[in-house]
Amino acid sequence: MPYRLVRKAEIANSQVHIIEKEVFYVKVLLLGVGMQGKAALHDLVHSREMTEVVAADWDFEGLQTYVQSKGYDNVRCERVDAASAESLGRLMAQGPEVAIDLMPVVFHNTVATAAVEHRVHLVNASYTTPAMEELSGEAQARGVTILPEFGLDPGIDLVLLGEAVRSLDQVEEIITYGAGFPELEAANNALKYKVTWTFDGVLRSYHRAGRVIRDGKVVEIKDTEMFNPKHIHEVELEGLGRLEAFPNGDALKYAAPLGIETSGLRNMGRYTLRWPGHCAWWKTLVDLHFLDDEPVMVDGMAVDRKRFLAALLEPQLQYGADERDVVIVRVEVTGRKKDGQKKCLIYQVIDRRDLQTGFSAMSRTVGYTASIGAQLIGSGKLTKRGLLSPINDVPYELLAQELVKRDVQITSQITACDQP
Repeated sequence: MPYRLVRKAEIANSQVHIIEKEVFYVKVLLLGVGMQGKAALHDLVHSREMTEVVAADWDFEGLQTYVQSKGYDNVRCERVDAASAESLGRLMAQGPEVAIDLMPVVFHNTVATAAVEHRVHLVNASYTTPAMEELSGEAQARGVTILPEFGLDPGIDLVLLGEAVRSLDQVEEIITYGAGFPELEAANNALKYKVTWTFDGVLRSYHRAGRVIRDGKVVEIKDTEMFNPKHIHEVELEGLGRLEAFPNGDALKYAAPLGIETSGLRNMGRYTLRWPGHCAWWKTLVDLHFLDDEPVMVDGMAVDRKRFLAALLEPQLQYGADERDVVIVRVEVTGRKKDGQKKCLIYQVIDRRDLQTGFSAMSRTVGYTASIGAQLIGSGKLTKRGLLSPINDVPYELLAQELVKRDVQITSQITACDQP
């Protein structure tokens, strides 16, 4: 673990004594200080684990103004061009122990390559890419940890999922939910939705293929079919009421990290939650080809459909100063213990915007979690090198303790299920 020798002068009985001692020291590089990055920066600044923080963003002047307005005296600001390996390399070469990448996903592979090259541990909040998987061996050889998928969803959900599955000897059903949307009082537009992430990213997630297991059969869901009524179901959550759930990508890819065979599962799925009516609205837009990947020609110019839609809608979907968002992570796992007893396990996080800090629940659960990941690696509490998975490599108790410190609560419930 990184330590530095410091000298401190102490005065006693009119005598000056120079005391030398080793003090824990960690330098962290935060790449991207947007909505989630600001929450990560706040968490780093108030951490005892991080001694020096370097924040880097394309908008250097805006970053400086923000840092000065917050009085973050221990933060150094830098400009970064995420598309430039030279720019990233310059920052990595300054000697951070760990970097947090909260920039757009298009830059994640370039950042990961630079991190491994310069022997800098890395955390991000997005899905693992094939390029990151290819870097795993080199990262391990160079003593570097890469921890992707460490935000809300993916992130907290995967840690809870790993804990739930390890509690059973035979797993029969895995259903997980992740969501971020306005409180009902703030859901005052036609979509019943407001933005706590880049809306362009939301639209990409609304047009992707998925896989689930339903009644023992694998169901392939086309990117144009995720809002089809046959793929949607409703759930009732205490304190929130009725919500609708639609597929969230490929759930089956997590079976292998969990060490389970999909052939033994009755049901498996990852789902997103929204207020009722959301899916029908978006199905209409999908059916009208608003989310197609191919650009549409307008007066001889190629227009990206998703970017147009994001530019049109995002300014109209902003939260007011006194409006709150809600985030939900819910993991439901059913299975059996060695004695044959059937158990139902539910792990859940529900968080809301902190009006005092202004940070949305989404920023808290993504930004804080990514910051926690960096601190766990930098402090030596996570020592495994190479490509990590939150499912197996982040202890549940460790994450739960850190989230509680930030007023993010995990509830758990284990009950005996009705026997078939």
